Amino acid sequence: MVANSIETAQKRAQWEQFSYDIEAPGMVEVTNESHENPAAHQYTVSIDDVTDELMACTCPHHVHRNAFCKHMTAVKTATDDGTLETFPSADTDERVSGPYTGHDKYGNVDHTYWKCEECGAQATRKGALTDCC
Repeated sequence: MVANSIETAQKRAQWEQFSYDIEAPGMVEVTNESHENPAAHQYTVSIDDVTDELMACTCPHHVHRNAFCKHMTAVKTATDDGTLETFPSADTDERVSGPYTGHDKYGNVDHTYWKCEECGAQATRKGALTDCC
Protein backbone atom coordinates (compact mmCIF):
# COMPACT_ATOMS: atom_id res chain seq x y z
CA MET A 1 0.00 0.00 0.00
CA VAL A 2 2.80 2.44 0.91
CA ALA A 3 4.73 1.73 -2.29
CA ASN A 4 1.57 2.28 -4.32
CA SER A 5 0.97 5.64 -2.58
CA ILE A 6 4.52 6.79 -3.32
CA GLU A 7 4.26 5.67 -6.95
CA THR A 8 0.98 7.58 -7.37
CA ALA A 9 2.53 10.72 -5.83
CA GLN A 10 5.51 10.43 -8.20
CA LYS A 11 3.26 10.18 -11.26
CA ARG A 12 1.13 13.16 -10.18
CA ALA A 13 4.23 15.23 -9.46
CA GLN A 14 5.51 14.55 -12.99
CA TRP A 15 2.25 15.66 -14.61
CA GLU A 16 2.00 18.97 -12.79
CA GLN A 17 4.21 22.09 -12.65
CA PHE A 18 5.39 23.36 -9.27
CA SER A 19 7.20 26.48 -8.10
CA TYR A 20 9.12 26.78 -4.85
CA ASP A 21 9.86 29.44 -2.27
CA ILE A 22 12.14 28.86 0.72
CA GLU A 23 10.23 30.30 3.69
CA ALA A 24 13.07 29.38 6.07
CA PRO A 25 15.83 26.77 5.96
CA GLY A 26 14.09 23.42 5.55
CA MET A 27 10.65 24.98 4.98
CA VAL A 28 9.63 25.00 1.30
CA GLU A 29 6.43 26.62 0.09
CA VAL A 30 5.25 24.61 -2.91
CA THR A 31 2.77 26.13 -5.35
CA ASN A 32 0.97 23.97 -7.89
CA GLU A 33 1.17 26.19 -10.99
CA SER A 34 -0.95 23.72 -12.99
CA HIS A 35 -4.14 24.78 -11.24
CA GLU A 36 -6.34 27.58 -12.55
CA ASN A 37 -5.87 29.34 -9.18
CA PRO A 38 -2.32 28.46 -8.02
CA ALA A 39 -2.57 30.67 -4.91
CA ALA A 40 -5.25 28.33 -3.57
CA HIS A 41 -2.86 25.39 -3.96
CA GLN A 42 0.16 26.45 -1.88
CA TYR A 43 1.46 24.11 0.79
CA THR A 44 4.57 23.92 2.97
CA VAL A 45 6.88 20.92 2.96
CA SER A 46 9.24 20.60 5.93
CA ILE A 47 12.63 18.89 5.78
CA ASP A 48 14.73 17.57 8.66
CA ASP A 49 17.91 19.67 8.92
CA VAL A 50 20.04 16.74 10.11
CA THR A 51 18.94 13.90 7.84
CA ASP A 52 17.54 15.94 4.90
CA GLU A 53 14.51 13.63 5.02
CA LEU A 54 11.11 15.01 4.07
CA MET A 55 9.05 15.33 7.24
CA ALA A 56 5.58 16.66 6.43
CA CYS A 57 3.37 18.67 4.10
CA THR A 58 0.45 20.94 4.96
CA CYS A 59 -1.71 19.62 2.08
CA PRO A 60 -4.92 17.74 2.96
CA HIS A 61 -3.62 14.48 1.46
CA HIS A 62 -0.67 14.35 3.84
CA VAL A 63 -2.47 15.84 6.84
CA HIS A 64 -5.46 13.49 6.74
CA ARG A 65 -3.76 10.33 5.47
CA ASN A 66 -0.17 10.83 6.64
CA ALA A 67 0.76 9.83 3.09
CA PHE A 68 3.72 10.79 0.92
CA CYS A 69 2.17 13.44 -1.35
CA LYS A 70 2.95 14.95 -4.76
CA HIS A 71 4.30 18.13 -3.10
CA MET A 72 6.84 16.12 -1.11
CA THR A 73 7.75 14.23 -4.29
CA ALA A 74 8.22 17.50 -6.19
CA VAL A 75 10.52 18.88 -3.48
CA LYS A 76 12.51 15.63 -3.37
CA THR A 77 12.95 15.64 -7.15
CA ALA A 78 14.02 19.30 -7.18
CA THR A 79 16.53 18.84 -4.35
CA ASP A 80 17.92 15.62 -5.86
CA ASP A 81 18.53 17.21 -9.27
CA GLY A 82 20.05 20.38 -7.77
CA THR A 83 17.39 22.90 -8.83
CA LEU A 84 16.30 23.57 -5.23
CA GLU A 85 18.53 24.28 -2.24
CA THR A 86 16.48 23.89 0.94
CA PHE A 87 19.27 24.80 3.34
CA PRO A 88 21.04 27.72 1.66
CA SER A 89 24.60 28.35 2.83
CA ALA A 90 25.62 31.65 4.36
CA ASP A 91 27.87 32.43 1.40
CA THR A 92 25.08 32.56 -1.18
CA ASP A 93 25.68 34.84 -4.13
CA GLU A 94 23.61 37.99 -3.60
CA ARG A 95 23.62 38.67 -7.37
CA VAL A 96 21.47 35.60 -8.05
CA SER A 97 17.73 35.82 -7.50
CA GLY A 98 14.96 33.28 -7.96
CA PRO A 99 13.70 30.76 -8.52
CA TYR A 100 11.26 32.16 -11.06
CA THR A 101 8.65 30.32 -13.07
CA GLY A 102 9.32 30.24 -16.83
CA HIS A 103 6.73 29.92 -19.57
CA ASP A 104 6.74 28.53 -23.08
CA LYS A 105 5.61 30.54 -26.12
CA TYR A 106 1.98 29.61 -25.39
CA GLY A 107 2.10 30.93 -21.83
CA ASN A 108 2.23 27.49 -20.19
CA VAL A 109 4.51 27.05 -17.19
CA ASP A 110 7.39 24.85 -18.32
CA HIS A 111 10.50 25.48 -16.19
CA THR A 112 12.07 27.16 -13.17
CA TYR A 113 15.05 29.48 -13.52
CA TRP A 114 17.39 31.79 -11.60
CA LYS A 115 18.66 35.19 -12.77
CA CYS A 116 21.87 37.16 -12.23
CA GLU A 117 20.81 40.69 -11.29
CA GLU A 118 24.09 42.18 -12.54
CA CYS A 119 24.28 40.84 -16.09
CA GLY A 120 20.76 39.43 -16.66
CA ALA A 121 21.96 35.87 -17.37
CA GLN A 122 19.43 33.12 -16.65
CA ALA A 123 19.95 29.44 -15.84
CA THR A 124 17.81 26.48 -14.82
CA ARG A 125 20.37 25.63 -12.09
CA LYS A 126 21.31 28.27 -9.52
CA GLY A 127 24.92 27.07 -9.36
CA ALA A 128 25.37 27.64 -13.10
CA LEU A 129 25.49 31.42 -12.54
CA THR A 130 28.65 31.50 -10.40
CA ASP A 131 30.89 32.72 -13.26
CA CYS A 132 28.42 34.60 -15.46
CA CYS A 133 29.86 38.10 -15.13
